[in-house]
Amino acid sequence: MRNQKSNCLQVKLLIRENIRLARNRREELSSVAIKQLRVLTQSYGFSIALGDLLYLDNGWYVAHAGLLRLATRGHCSGIHVEQVVDACDPAAGRWVFRATVFKPPSSKGFVGYGDADPSNVSHLVRGAEMRVAETRAVNRALRKAYGIGLCSVEELGSLSSSPSLAREPKPTANQHPANGSNNGQPRLRDQLCLLIRQYNLDPNLVKAYAVDFCGTKKLSDASRDRVESFISQLAKSAKENRDSLVCKLNSYARTQEVTS
Repeated sequence: MRNQKSNCLQVKLLIRENIRLARNRREELSSVAIKQLRVLTQSYGFSIALGDLLYLDNGWYVAHAGLLRLATRGHCSGIHVEQVVDACDPAAGRWVFRATVFKPPSSKGFVGYGDADPSNVSHLVRGAEMRVAETRAVNRALRKAYGIGLCSVEELGSLSSSPSLAREPKPTANQHPANGSNNGQPRLRDQLCLLIRQYNLDPNLVKAYAVDFCGTKKLSDASRDRVESFISQLAKSAKENRDSLVCKLNSYARTQEVTS
């Protein structure tokens, strides 16, 4: 009984700490996001301070470290990882792994697959595709084993080519002009979200910068070519000097304060 009360107190303290840290990092957190954080903390014991959870693009993502700590608390008996040889192409940097998580030793296990190649990893880990694929496989298997519906941070892909962004073909008269993509490339909005997530930029400030760059009152009023130019410029600036880009973005925060 005493242990149960102690555990309940620890959970309450962790929930309070997680909410405080989340609001310090993201002032615009919605009530829905806070409720989700409460449930995730109570159900799995994730800690923001330890890097178990991240809030990206208006959603919660679990980190590899958080999944491993959860497996430790759950007394996971083992994780077996093997390369799927037939699906791998080392020369092209493509790797596929199969991971099996065993909660009790006698279980059949929970299986997850993970793949990685230069087209779906950040340029920051380019050359480490094999390790990324292994981590993704383990993450998927652990998420299945412990019933976690959240995607993990390591499973997120990156830009389809490089941060300079491949240009999409211009739409024809039969295509939707703004944000659609019919050639398998990410839509412009998706490319922008990937950049924001990849370089941990403030989405509101990026939007303000985009409007100023495109010379329109709203981003939706800008032409496709202009938005493409902005994304390319943002990717180049973030890659070459992120600190300088952040300073530029912060100038729009001051402009918004004066306007309000």
